[in-house]
Amino acid sequence: MPRTLYQVDAFTSKPFAGNPAAVCWLDEPADAQWMQQVAAEMNLAETAFVYPEGESLRLRWFTPTVEVDLCGHATLATAYTLWQHKGFPSDQTLRFETRSGTLTASPHGDRIELDFPIATAHETAPVDGLLESLGICDFAFCGKNDWDWLIEVPSADDVRRLNPNDALLAPVTARGVMVTSGSDSLEYDFISRFFAPAAGISEDPVTGSAHCVLGEYWSGKLDQKILQAYQASPRGGEVEVEIRNKRALLRGHAVVVAKIELFV
Repeated sequence: MPRTLYQVDAFTSKPFAGNPAAVCWLDEPADAQWMQQVAAEMNLAETAFVYPEGESLRLRWFTPTVEVDLCGHATLATAYTLWQHKGFPSDQTLRFETRSGTLTASPHGDRIELDFPIATAHETAPVDGLLESLGICDFAFCGKNDWDWLIEVPSADDVRRLNPNDALLAPVTARGVMVTSGSDSLEYDFISRFFAPAAGISEDPVTGSAHCVLGEYWSGKLDQKILQAYQASPRGGEVEVEIRNKRALLRGHAVVVAKIELFV
């Protein structure tokens, strides 16, 4: 019997922007190797698999090459799919059990709100080759958490001009690196880009998990609890971040662009 996947553009209100994810509903757990093969076949930044587990839902995320511990845009895409296409009440808060603990997704006006943990990036010196692989000559901050590097550069133009060397960047990153600056637009408080060649993703279009870190960083720097963010990838995407009770509330839109029948 074929399984249905939905391709969803997350953190955008229009198709062909934001970050695409595939979402696959399962009636029961599936073999991890099969899920990884499906994710490789979809060849998107993430493919999410969701299935019942007790009174909650189990959610797992795969890039084309690895399973990851946390993914924002595929969680947002999953919530949107369950509400719009799988019969879950549209006012229901969804609880997902994941490798990063229990996560929730709730309706928030016309957006979806994700309640995520914060993994603080602590200031540290860049490892050899990190700045060179990114083409960065000047930076205001360099830090790291268990997964990713965070680098603040002087201007939004510096963020937009980045053209990393993936072959040099992958060996010096655990998962990826987020590069950020203050915004040059009144519409946003900060902008960023995210590169993760070590996880099989050259550039991630819009990275929810990165905004947990970025939100905390810019909240402290700008003395704001709610921030408007833009990820300046070629596709582009918008994320509202609220820092509350040592958690990051990520808000965004989603659009379904395709329905796929999987026959294997």
